[in-house]
Amino acid sequence: MSPTPATGPRVALVTGASGGLGRAIAERLAADGDHVVLSARRGDELEAVAEGIRAAGGSAESVVLDVTDREAVVDVVAGIHERHGRLDVLVNNAGHNVRQPAENVDLDTFERLLELLLVAPFHLAQQAAIGMRARGFGRIVNIGSVAGSRALPTGVAYASAKAGLEQMTRVLAREWGGFGITVNLVAPWYVPTPLTEGVLAGPAFHEAVVAATPAGRLGTPAEVAAAVAFFAGAEAGWVNGVVLPLDGGFSAASFFPPA
Repeated sequence: MSPTPATGPRVALVTGASGGLGRAIAERLAADGDHVVLSARRGDELEAVAEGIRAAGGSAESVVLDVTDREAVVDVVAGIHERHGRLDVLVNNAGHNVRQPAENVDLDTFERLLELLLVAPFHLAQQAAIGMRARGFGRIVNIGSVAGSRALPTGVAYASAKAGLEQMTRVLAREWGGFGITVNLVAPWYVPTPLTEGVLAGPAFHEAVVAATPAGRLGTPAEVAAAVAFFAGAEAGWVNGVVLPLDGGFSAASFFPPA
């Protein structure tokens, strides 16, 4: 299969793009020249991001989407193909977390997070891959978490889903690599976003996270977006099935002695 897409602007779908990491990723892909389809459940905030991209000279549109609505996912991907004739890049970013001790997590909450964080990305990848396989090119980038490979407390459902997403990434990379599709995952440590602002607001927790990070600071949404842009790039065709920690060195160290 050809290692590069057909001529013309690429089309990228970014889920959870109304703020946080999704917004930064959408803005970066648009700055790199892609036409970006932003999706999220919050339409007003989503369109504001799209308007900002267009005002900066980029190309973007917004589509309200609950990624757990399976019929809506099929319709959105089909609509992208109807309007643009292609979908080159999928970024599975939509997410949520519920922080509770494991013994307090009810099964409905556990299942809901698995649906959002694991089942929905798989379904989106399935739908996107139909056209990607036909064209011989595709880039799928999943947004994971350090929690998928490290045992962090009070997030058992989130961590379980992110661990599953890592292995799903590897399996899809193996199955679809022969069709010119790459599937990779970035796994951030703590980055200031609406998803993390509550827990990072506590000074003691914030200081503990920074102390556990060899880089001595939190990451930024722009740094995550840069890694996604690399995986999504046409020149990254030989990079497939990678789980990339974006954590300032946190994953490389297992013990921090007192100063």
